[in-house]
Amino acid sequence: MAIVQALGDISQSTVVEIGPGAGAITEILAPRAQRLIAIELDRDLAPRLREQFSGQPAVEILHADVLTVDFDTLKGEGGPLAVIGNLPYYITSDILLRLFRFHQGISRAVIMVQREVADRIAATPGNREYGLLSATAQLYAQVERVLTLPPSAFMPPPEVHSTVLRLDMQPRFTDLGVEVEPFIAFLKQSFAQKRKTLAKNLRSAGFDSTKIAQAIEAAGIMPTARAEELDLVAMSGIWKSLQQ
Repeated sequence: MAIVQALGDISQSTVVEIGPGAGAITEILAPRAQRLIAIELDRDLAPRLREQFSGQPAVEILHADVLTVDFDTLKGEGGPLAVIGNLPYYITSDILLRLFRFHQGISRAVIMVQREVADRIAATPGNREYGLLSATAQLYAQVERVLTLPPSAFMPPPEVHSTVLRLDMQPRFTDLGVEVEPFIAFLKQSFAQKRKTLAKNLRSAGFDSTKIAQAIEAAGIMPTARAEELDLVAMSGIWKSLQQ
């Protein structure tokens, strides 16, 4: 399966699977990974999976909510984790933010999401889909589309297309020269109202109008620019100017 192949060589890796469900992908991962930890929230599916993989000591079924899991505790003495999963639409952003929180212990994540969500995650500045989720994801990782699957590829078929993304964790905080939490807070303020200009959003967030104008001018950006038009280099430049 392409989603497993996108992880690359996992023979020496601990792999964390999010939401194994009936275990279809787990079956493929189990013989390939050095260690496999499958996180399943459903109280009925978790024991079934334990029974299904009881003869494979390298496979662990963890009955837990992925949004509460401390990924650092899953590494053991091995290297960074590889993460894989078909993410539910309604908590895709929450799961991604959870992974980013533990990015230092994760080398790569391969996720299947609804195509429209993938479009937002992988969007580039100047694209109407580019927003806070795009900027945050690309602040932490190199995002690559792997493939898109039609509903007919699944049984039962969903109503939407699904896209597989590969996220190689390559945080950019150091090369951008920004502090993690303050800069992410700044991004949230900048994208608060996508139809508004960056300057208006920043004024609404409490920044001084004169300093905003000076920061935007110093960055060589039009005063009418919106956050969705600006890449992370430009955003980091404005943020740093506002700190002075």
